[in-house]
Amino acid sequence: MTLKPMISLLTTLQSVLARSTLVALFSGVVLSLGCTRGESASAGKNENPQTWAPEKLTSVQGVPATEIEALIQRKLNGPKLDRIDDDQWGHTKRLYKLYGSNPLWLTSDGLHETRTKAITNAILAANTDGMRLDDYPIGALAQAIGTLKQTKAPTADQLATADVLLTASYTALGEDLLTGQVDPRTVAQAWHVNPEEENIDSALVRNLRYERLDKALATMRPTDDDYAGLSKQLQVYRGIVAKGGWQNVPESKNVKPGEPANPAVLTAVRNRLAAEGIVPAAGASQATASSTPDAAKSSPANTYDRELANAVAIFQARHGINVDSALGKETIESMNVPASYRLAEIAANMERFRWLPRSFGSRYIFVNVSAFKLEAYDSGQKALEMKVIVGQEYQDKATPVFADSMETVVFRPYWNVTPDIAAKEIFPKGEAYMARENMETYRENGQLRVRQRPGPKNALGFVKFLFPNDFNIYLHDTPNHELFKEDVRAFSHGCIRVEKPAELAQWVLGWPADKVQQEMDNPPDNKSVKVPTKIPVYITYFTTYIDNGQLYFGNDLYNRDDKLVPIFMSGAMPSKEIIDAIQALRRIAAT
Repeated sequence: MTLKPMISLLTTLQSVLARSTLVALFSGVVLSLGCTRGESASAGKNENPQTWAPEKLTSVQGVPATEIEALIQRKLNGPKLDRIDDDQWGHTKRLYKLYGSNPLWLTSDGLHETRTKAITNAILAANTDGMRLDDYPIGALAQAIGTLKQTKAPTADQLATADVLLTASYTALGEDLLTGQVDPRTVAQAWHVNPEEENIDSALVRNLRYERLDKALATMRPTDDDYAGLSKQLQVYRGIVAKGGWQNVPESKNVKPGEPANPAVLTAVRNRLAAEGIVPAAGASQATASSTPDAAKSSPANTYDRELANAVAIFQARHGINVDSALGKETIESMNVPASYRLAEIAANMERFRWLPRSFGSRYIFVNVSAFKLEAYDSGQKALEMKVIVGQEYQDKATPVFADSMETVVFRPYWNVTPDIAAKEIFPKGEAYMARENMETYRENGQLRVRQRPGPKNALGFVKFLFPNDFNIYLHDTPNHELFKEDVRAFSHGCIRVEKPAELAQWVLGWPADKVQQEMDNPPDNKSVKVPTKIPVYITYFTTYIDNGQLYFGNDLYNRDDKLVPIFMSGAMPSKEIIDAIQALRRIAAT
């Protein structure tokens, strides 16, 4: 794990945070999330909603509706609102056009209180999504709503201003919940899953028509269990940051279990682990030791004992470090990543969830490159889980993020070596190497190519799984199963090696184990079998994720957090200006 250059700045940011204000802010709105993966609502769909439509008004609090409509249209024809981007402004205009510039948030008595409260509560709830609240016109919205609530005879301009602000806030929040606040192409994510931009307008219209707007807004966000888990951990880490984070562990030479170590380092390590709930704080440990003299005698203060080493091993497993229980440089560097950066990592990875479709389908495969793990789901339930090996940490070997559909399983495949790999890694080793590795040359379009024959040495093992894509990435078996014992598994040329190829083939094809084994063990070679029903495959990259209810900070193999995490620092730790605006909106919405 490599520390990011900007991390050193975050401790300063953490120290200037208004601790009591932050705690008050983020304890004010509790988000209820969670469903089994694969059951996410598609673009905010609700079942059998009551249909809502804006009133066809003649007047609002004595102000002619025609005046309000004319002013709404004039504002739409003018410059976009502050903190609303061009795309969101376009959605706002199209929404009004559908309703003929009719006010969408007004009744004859003024603001539609229930629906206005629904959108303001949704904006306030966005803090539990780690979203950048400074992207929304919260201050202007609070002022506009407050003006109408405090004025018995509002003007047409005041009514039109509030209505346009509410609509723009609705379209901005809705789009961000559905597709994310940041375009992944602008932050070097190698992310090639389409955001389904063309569906945003229809989703916004559909959700606006629900009588229970609060429920419709809630379905726009990812409703995956893991997303809900990250949201809960976001609140936990905000509490840690609000209390000042954790203190750095002093530098130390590599220390193995049972070896002597600096007592100050050991105390600091224990306190650091206690901050994540892995062990009790140093004081609690000392109290326990004093009541058990034999244990204290066997573990002097300057010895890195087995108890603490086991706790360090847990930390290593949860932070993408090879688990060896030793206090080495990489482990201490990871412990010293500021809590504020960890908090922003959680927020950034919640954004990655928003970049994915709301529904993955009833039967699909989900690979998290950073977690080195594949999961297969059927009807929302996990049916299969296994380790994977992914692309190395080099630009031309990194595994990209994309989605496609599995169509074919190939038993006893040839490995057709790419010209680049052949030129760099095969031809220079000579004919003897090729013969030893069961390789042969052939001609394709006049070019000399290399392929490895099927068999026990074949780099693809005995089966591969094809989901045609622009990156020539596929899942496959491997003869090097010992590599699955490693904790950090980035060894491939970009394709993904699977730990349990036979089990995956059984699940994909619906075959019994003996039939799959028969095809893997016996010719014909390079036999293709069509998958009965195409299976969506999602190759993803989450550097912070939930596994069996536990938070993990995975290995940022390709340094893709470098640009994304700093952007979501403001979502993780809002400025005082935004905190004040949120509190103002909350007070006004509550009146």
